[in-house]
Amino acid sequence: MYLTNLRNRHFFLLDGLILCLTPLLAILLRLDRIDVPHEFLHGLLIYTAVSLIVRLVTFYQLGLYRRFWQYASIDELSQIVNAVLISTLFVWLLVTGIRALLPVALPRSIFVLDAVLALLFVGGSRFSVRLSAQRRRKQTNGHGRRVLVVGAGDAGSMLVREIQHNPQLNLKAVGFVDDDARKHHMQILGVPVLGGQQALPRLITEHQIDRVIIAMPSAPGRAIRQVATTCEKLGVETKILPGIYELVDGTVTVKQLRDVAIEDLLRRDPIQTDIAAVRDLLAGRRVMVTGGGGSIGSELCRQILRCQPKELVLLGHGENSIFEITNELQRLSKPETKISAVIADVRFAERIRTVFERFQPEIVFHTAAHKHVPLMELNPAEAITNNVLGTRNLVQAAAAVGTAHFVMISTDKAVNPTSVMGASKRTAELLVHQTARQSGKAFVAVRFGNVLGSRGSVVLTFRKQIAAGGPVTVTDPEMTRFFMTIPEAVQLVLQAAVLGKGGEVFVLDMGEPVKIVDLARDLIELSGLEVGRDIDIQFTGTRPGEKLYEELFVPGEQYHRTCHEKIFIAGNASSFVPVDLDESLSGLAASAARSDAEAIIRGLQNLIPEYEPMRPAVTEKEKPAAKPDKSTPLAGEVLTPGSVHVG
Repeated sequence: MYLTNLRNRHFFLLDGLILCLTPLLAILLRLDRIDVPHEFLHGLLIYTAVSLIVRLVTFYQLGLYRRFWQYASIDELSQIVNAVLISTLFVWLLVTGIRALLPVALPRSIFVLDAVLALLFVGGSRFSVRLSAQRRRKQTNGHGRRVLVVGAGDAGSMLVREIQHNPQLNLKAVGFVDDDARKHHMQILGVPVLGGQQALPRLITEHQIDRVIIAMPSAPGRAIRQVATTCEKLGVETKILPGIYELVDGTVTVKQLRDVAIEDLLRRDPIQTDIAAVRDLLAGRRVMVTGGGGSIGSELCRQILRCQPKELVLLGHGENSIFEITNELQRLSKPETKISAVIADVRFAERIRTVFERFQPEIVFHTAAHKHVPLMELNPAEAITNNVLGTRNLVQAAAAVGTAHFVMISTDKAVNPTSVMGASKRTAELLVHQTARQSGKAFVAVRFGNVLGSRGSVVLTFRKQIAAGGPVTVTDPEMTRFFMTIPEAVQLVLQAAVLGKGGEVFVLDMGEPVKIVDLARDLIELSGLEVGRDIDIQFTGTRPGEKLYEELFVPGEQYHRTCHEKIFIAGNASSFVPVDLDESLSGLAASAARSDAEAIIRGLQNLIPEYEPMRPAVTEKEKPAAKPDKSTPLAGEVLTPGSVHVG
């Protein structure tokens, strides 16, 4: 019979035999002889009977007979040690009591020796099952697809452990690759660390590798790019584990493996956020997220939910997206958190005021916005009514009900804006700063660049164009943008809620800007195609409102790093609020009500002196001379953080 076929009833019987023998072995070891002297015989029988009963009862009560020993680990070993120590204490108390009543001769050291022997034999019997199971798994795994794991850390070891425990995966872990020289020539779970990443081409060839798995959730994009490029040249399949932000519960499984994506190539060193401080801020509070059905808003809701707020209110204008995220959150939520969904348009002040009076949110994250630059150039009235007046409605309602924290999602396009969309978001920032000064509450803005993978993203546009056979359209070969992933953006927003005192602007250290044409080339190559042979890149020229590069700070803002190395703060942002802001907004509102595009542009220029439209605005009544092809949006249409529809 295989040891792996042993069940707990077998271990109960085996323990009974072991516990009958260990006292005898203990006294023989103590006396260093092969027979028991007559004077100790009576005491040994009493001790053995007491020890047998007490230990079996203790083992049962502590759950030793409710374990699956094929996967025994440190937890099971700890449980065995505790069971032996506790049972030894009870045995010592009982035998000592018996010796006080009856003349029983017994060496005092038998308690220690018996405990050590019981631990060795009981533990050894269990872990022999695990060793047998591992040997069988290795034999079964010997003929699977040969896998090389890049990254010999926690993620890599968890992945290899799952491969070893699941023969049905048809994978064989041949070795690890890691740049930490201390791990070279060592073994992890019986799998050798074969060398560093520079040796990857040689190792793939020597060991006839079928698949390379990148198990480095916190590695920057440059490291991922190096491995992916090497594997592509050698024609080896490459899979990757999600980034550290996606592994929120710290677990790693083979099911999480996926193809290398553009988000991986642009990944930066992770931001070290204070998760405990975020949890302390949100736990037990009433939290509202506007634009809760959008890319940023929905991810915010997921991460907020993990902090166990008292109530999470999702406010949005698109009923389908709110319906979907609400159902998802309700499946994940615990009883102490109430999930509420509200369909409302932020442009209607009375409706927003009623919602705030009903829910009394203590913390508000405002992600709702119109964000497409070319569309807002053609529809400036919508940018004003939604991005500007909608924000005014929200901050006024929040201040009226005493909201303590208000975080607005802004964009790098608000800095020295050249578009209506950017100017409208800069105006919204001013509204937040004004309310912070008036209320004394922690109302702040967060700026970041383009968000990968969100709705309307340039990445999605490129993928559609590649799927259609091309060409991939890029507006200008020199156009650059800052990029970040959705989880990175959400981490910044949550951290800003903790750090904000009122009137500040927070900005993520975005690293180096990325050329849009390089992004297009990477996506084509990740699709297994070649630029120029399979897919062409076509330059179409910039569109109204677009800049070749983006900036992060307004001239005059005094910014510095916070206690978090990757987060900047402009503490004097509220000093830029003009004294006539309310009057200017009234004029903008009137111009928007008339759909007077020229008046809107003039009003924004008066309000924001640094706003310089790149091209004359097109009124909503005019028809553009050259109408772009709406079926294939141009690459310059990069996404800003407020990746949601109205409300």
